[in-house]
Amino acid sequence: MEQPQAATASEAGAGVDADADAYRIRPLELGDLSKGFCDLLAQLSPSAPLTEDTFRSRFAELAVLVERKFIRRCGTVGHVEDVVVDAAARGRGLGEGVVRRLVEHARARGCYKVILNCTPELRGFYAKCGFVEKNVQMGLYF
Repeated sequence: MEQPQAATASEAGAGVDADADAYRIRPLELGDLSKGFCDLLAQLSPSAPLTEDTFRSRFAELAVLVERKFIRRCGTVGHVEDVVVDAAARGRGLGEGVVRRLVEHARARGCYKVILNCTPELRGFYAKCGFVEKNVQMGLYF
């Protein structure tokens, strides 16, 4: 399993230079819990606050999800999950930068494709990032 590679846009707050190049996209760090990580994640999906111990435990288990397949000559598929940019920093190209970095990461590991699920409202954003709509995702939640 690879080292944790959950990508975050650091210090993405209002009043900061609108140029996406002014930000550094980096792996998630243990210190991000105290920098508003839970608040940011809650903008994507309801999320309970995490204790430091719970965050550290989950952080230790994080990995880039590269699924190994039998098809495509036993190829690999990259999965993108839980991408969110703070509402105050949207429209600055940060999301595209994060997605581009994740795609490059998957390509460098030999993945033949990268897949993700998104809401209908985000179809245009991911199309702008080069993704095409294919098939239907279904879920069974417990």
